Amino acid sequence: MTLLDLSAHFSRFLRAAPGRCHLAAHSHHFWPDVAFDAQQTCWNDAARLADRKWQTVLGEVMPTVRQGIASHLGLPEPATIVFAPNTHELLLRVLSCLPTDRPTRILTSDGEFHSFVRQIARLEEDGLVAVERVPCLPLPSFASRFVERARAFRGDLVFISQVFFDSGAISLDPQTLVNAVADRDTFIVVDGYHGYLARPTALSGVAGRVFYLAGGYKYAMAGEGACFMHCPASYGARPRNTGWYASFGALSATRGDTVDFATDGWRFAGATFDPCGLYRMRAVLAWLTALDLDAAQIHAHARALGNHLLLRIEPHGLPGLTRDCLVTPMSDRERGNFLAFSHPRSEENERRLLGADIIVDRRGDRLRLGFGCYHTLAAIDAAADAIVAALR
Repeated sequence: MTLLDLSAHFSRFLRAAPGRCHLAAHSHHFWPDVAFDAQQTCWNDAARLADRKWQTVLGEVMPTVRQGIASHLGLPEPATIVFAPNTHELLLRVLSCLPTDRPTRILTSDGEFHSFVRQIARLEEDGLVAVERVPCLPLPSFASRFVERARAFRGDLVFISQVFFDSGAISLDPQTLVNAVADRDTFIVVDGYHGYLARPTALSGVAGRVFYLAGGYKYAMAGEGACFMHCPASYGARPRNTGWYASFGALSATRGDTVDFATDGWRFAGATFDPCGLYRMRAVLAWLTALDLDAAQIHAHARALGNHLLLRIEPHGLPGLTRDCLVTPMSDRERGNFLAFSHPRSEENERRLLGADIIVDRRGDRLRLGFGCYHTLAAIDAAADAIVAALR
């Protein structure tokens, strides 16, 4: 394949710290320059319009972002998308739709992100949820083992990551997951934060059955405060955790003590928020469209760069950064846009790399190196040389 060279579009981030080697593209992506202009537009709109800025935010910016997200995910109806400052806020609204007269029954994995893990563990302490966790390891058999448990599951919520954050491994195809969950009343939530704009994702066949969570902080290159959820129409008509925005577009007026809700994704909305992230996301989505760039191209680019980096550093035999330390093998075509190395030396390697201004991160004994569309082949060659020099 022909690798991308989009470095000119990321000049502000690249110039800001020219000595930095950033290999944490699975965490904080660089933002393209159009995001800087978008942030100024947000400020200027607030100054120009003051209170009336919300007509622009809700009537122009948000619908455009909805349409862009829906296009990348193959969603048939953009109005099913709702926004929030973070995915945890949206998760709480989903949980607030579930039964309260008994512990909520949840099926998940033992490899979910900290936010979900912490929240569910806290509810578990008080006996409010009963959780079954399918072990991620061994990874090659995870999909079949999870499907087996999903088929037998008679509960309220199935929650699973599209791409596991600590390994880069793919969990299972959403359609396969939907087919496995027998009870139509069971909520299905896919955490797509490491999948959205990192891997081709087509939700058209499951749009009526699956909630999908993601946001702008990572691969969407739009920064904080711009998270979203696709909400299937037949699930969660009246979340208990609700903000005043959730009544926008309600078709019926409040009757007595009954709280009214919108019938589209707005029913999961919260309250007043900082719109700046949506301005940035709108600009990034327009930029991707102008370049005719999609998740498939970005994923292929990231995989190629990961392969290249490993080929460059592997001959040096650096402890903890060899092929046999990979949690998800290079041969596995179903993986995300980062490499995860498992080794007792990962903490020391992270410390030495950060000391050399090589930005990586670690989860336990797993050191993660990520790749984005702003990386070039030349940048990865330079990164390989810097890694070898820091760890040799």
